[in-house]
Amino acid sequence: MSSRVRVLVYGLLCVLAVPFVFPTWWMVTSSFKPVHEIFAWPPALVPGSPSLDGYRDVFTLQPFVQQYVNSAYIAVVVTVGTMAVASLSGYAFARIRFPGANILFLVVLTGLLIPSEVTIVPLFQMFNAWGLIDTHWPLILVPILGAPSVLATFIMRQFFLALPAELEEAGRLDGLGRFGIFLRIALPLARPALGAVAIFTFLHSWNLYLEPIVFLSTPSKFTLPQALTQFVDAYGGPMWDVQLSAASMTAIPVLIVFVIAQRQFIEGLAHTGLKG
Repeated sequence: MSSRVRVLVYGLLCVLAVPFVFPTWWMVTSSFKPVHEIFAWPPALVPGSPSLDGYRDVFTLQPFVQQYVNSAYIAVVVTVGTMAVASLSGYAFARIRFPGANILFLVVLTGLLIPSEVTIVPLFQMFNAWGLIDTHWPLILVPILGAPSVLATFIMRQFFLALPAELEEAGRLDGLGRFGIFLRIALPLARPALGAVAIFTFLHSWNLYLEPIVFLSTPSKFTLPQALTQFVDAYGGPMWDVQLSAASMTAIPVLIVFVIAQRQFIEGLAHTGLKG
């Protein structure tokens, strides 16, 4: 492209990015504003009287550090567990031929059609019978073994379908069994798909809201989405500066994960459609 066309393209992209960037910019800058500045019109792009009171109140009104740790370790455990389960099941559906494989895979895919609101009551009754209410176990087991892992399984299956069969034949000639081929050949090559699964899973677990409010009741066990709703005044009204400060800190890990794994995320999505 010529320099003039390049400038026009970049200018157009900057304009199109405004609706996506402005809400985040407003959230972060408003977290430093006094309450009366947050809803001022026209909205100010930078705080006129910067204040850290909102960030201070985040840690005094709630056990925010513990809630942050809760969300972080749950998201990490769920991400690692989902990657392990999805990679194994995706490889099995893609490479192991057994009667009814396609029908079974269609049954698994129906998990994408079931809203979480439909299963939340029976799940609550099940975990209540096991004595696991007000613990983090439901937030870990349901995403790893339930419907949220179906999308991850689909991504991994599509990636493994695209791998050349000659790689497996070479592994068999070297004396590798089925699990050895998976562990030493298929899994190392699946890093792009694993990156996409990691981002999807981490975001889903980090932003989970319905399940925490159903299964958890102790503030020290809350996750961040649930904790954000607790910053209210004596009359039940939202404390906007405190909520925006907490939301700004909540968004940091999401940005870090995406920046680190964005290349694998894009490559993983590209490979999922190569072969059906």
